Amino acid sequence: MITRIVDQQHIAEAANIIRSGGLVAFPTETVYGLGANAFDAKAVAAIFEAKGRPQDNPLIVHLADFAALREVVKDVPPLALTLYEKFCPGPLTMIMPKGDKVPDVVTAGLQTVGVRFPSHPVARDLIARSCPIAAPSANVSKHVSPTTAQHVYDDLAGKIPLILDGGTCQVGIESTIIDLTGDIPTILRPGAITKEMLSEVCMVATHSGEVKVALAPGMKYVHYSPKCDCTMCSPDEIAAVYAQSVANGCDTVVLAQRSTLEKLPISVQSISLGDSPTAIMHELYAALREAETKYRLIIIERFEEVGVLYSVMNRAKKSVNLK
Repeated sequence: MITRIVDQQHIAEAANIIRSGGLVAFPTETVYGLGANAFDAKAVAAIFEAKGRPQDNPLIVHLADFAALREVVKDVPPLALTLYEKFCPGPLTMIMPKGDKVPDVVTAGLQTVGVRFPSHPVARDLIARSCPIAAPSANVSKHVSPTTAQHVYDDLAGKIPLILDGGTCQVGIESTIIDLTGDIPTILRPGAITKEMLSEVCMVATHSGEVKVALAPGMKYVHYSPKCDCTMCSPDEIAAVYAQSVANGCDTVVLAQRSTLEKLPISVQSISLGDSPTAIMHELYAALREAETKYRLIIIERFEEVGVLYSVMNRAKKSVNLK
């Protein structure tokens, strides 16, 4: 069931489902999450089953406030409070040592746990009425993450009892993940809280290279992939790649910022990602989901990897697949 208008009764119903060991899809400021009681191993296992998610891909625990950390984290480093006061509630996940109450299924057997404090009022109310909630994105594993309740329904209808519709997610991509367990805080997944922003608070490194063990969501497996072929081009390559694809009989669409689209022939099929880095970040997933229903090939504009566009490109690169 999808609730088009979320009120206190719907949130109370969702909280009861969570407390009773069930699953609920709920909005956050980043993407929609598929949540279960973080302390209920059986309920958390049902998340993996509903999504078809690999068991070695850890989940993030969503909390209402900093005080709730004592239930989830074994040792809270001083930097966690500094980051919380600067960026939370908001799209930042912190990796810290796992507390004993957190089942291994949440952390994929790791001795660390990712925690964050969503800013969406529906998410915050749901957590406050229930308990710490373990949640990945509310979509089929490897598919494009959902930024509307309809996206969740398209992927998970019939697999979960309730979807809370909180409108379109404000940010549009998953949270930044920073690992606080090493000598130098390390970004494991970029997001709206950028390296530049974090660097104003602390020394920070960026994880790079292949991984054998998923230290955080989004690191090891194919993610964010539409159901059709997808490629990426610099702005000056788009017209030629598009023309060749269409000449080969392939229904093709371009996803690019407005200024790039204005330079292309009027005949080019396109979906605008807006005219600012923040807009591009907000629109990317919705555009991919729209395009996959109508076209056989998606061409994504390659952006300069600075600020939030670095995070956008992280997702876009992982969405590129030639089936």
